[in-house]
Amino acid sequence: MDVKSREIEVFFDGECPLCLREIAALRSLDRRERIQFTDIAAPGFDPASIGLTHADLMEKIHGRLADGTLIEGVEVFRRLYGAVGFGPLVALSRMPGVAGALESAYCVFAKNRLRLTGRCTPERCELPARA
Repeated sequence: MDVKSREIEVFFDGECPLCLREIAALRSLDRRERIQFTDIAAPGFDPASIGLTHADLMEKIHGRLADGTLIEGVEVFRRLYGAVGFGPLVALSRMPGVAGALESAYCVFAKNRLRLTGRCTPERCELPARA
């Protein structure tokens, strides 16, 4: 089934334990099949097919709406949870103060996701050398 028959396609890191738990929960809640789940770590996945690089997709979560619009960050989660029936929660997440706090928290998580999930390598998490 292609994204046009779904509300949203989510591009997730299938090698991330925390991400996999979130995706599993969403899959179980997606009884109306409104979400297309695409694992960016799957063999054969080509990020160029959506106009992004693998590094872009690893930096933060991305989604694609049925009309082809790409979205990222907290907005992806809003759309995902809206698709499974948590509209009132989504509305709360857009409130002033709450929206900013969620964006800030997600930014911190996204920047530290590999470290938090024990998947750092010198290439992925190495801090730049101090001058």
